[in-house]
Amino acid sequence: MRLLKGDNLKINAAFYGSGEKTILCVHGITANCRAWDIPASSLSSDYQVVAMDLRGRGGSDKPDTGYSPEHHIKDMIALLNDLGIDKICLMGHSLGAFISLVFAAQHPERLEKLVIVDGAGDLSPDQMDQVFVGIKPALDRLEKTFSSETDYLDQMKAAPWIQPWLPNIEAYYRHEIESLESGVRTNINPMHIKEESANVRKIDCATLYEKVQCPTLILRATQGLLSRYDMLLPEDAVERMVEKIPDARRFDVKGTNHYGILFQPHTERDSALKEFLGG
Repeated sequence: MRLLKGDNLKINAAFYGSGEKTILCVHGITANCRAWDIPASSLSSDYQVVAMDLRGRGGSDKPDTGYSPEHHIKDMIALLNDLGIDKICLMGHSLGAFISLVFAAQHPERLEKLVIVDGAGDLSPDQMDQVFVGIKPALDRLEKTFSSETDYLDQMKAAPWIQPWLPNIEAYYRHEIESLESGVRTNINPMHIKEESANVRKIDCATLYEKVQCPTLILRATQGLLSRYDMLLPEDAVERMVEKIPDARRFDVKGTNHYGILFQPHTERDSALKEFLGG
């Protein structure tokens, strides 16, 4: 991992592979760069994959405020400039999909291709409320203190929506652990996530779709987290995306939920990514 320049702060990033073309990966709202271990590794033989810790997460700096797509995009531009990279393929999951959509609309000159992973849907307020019900267990962990790393990991292992438990999932959770005198907790400030949540609700995705100028692949999970109503890309939403984004195609990653679409090995997902990015 390396610390790179963000917008007046440091951004941590994991690197996979050393190909000529670069894929920049942007994770979800309470996630970190290690969420990309499985898909990034599958692409590392042909690309340089850079998975960043968004500000406030993982090993990146954690300012008191500044948690919005605009702030993250400034960090992304600074990071790419620090690496001397002009054009990229951009891949975003969940919150990262929303950020990537805004980036594509605002900076088309920096993108060759866009991959949206289970996010950036034009959801109704009720649908968005259901999404936050689905991810509530992930949000709740930010408020808790655990007696030890083992206690923390054991509680994460018990979550039914991230099964089966794999080494990459453990590495993901270990990357966010912060030690206290009384035990451990995540290093993500809940107040930062509340600011982020409020800002993501302000994104008007429908007005951004037609501004995307590069080829776009939409990867969609086919299962909900707690119910079928908390899907980030319900069928009506993904149909609108394919219709309105000028050069878009979809691929349903069958048998996965919002987390499994990244955390679990999936041959068909990897093949779809390689075909799209290499085409």
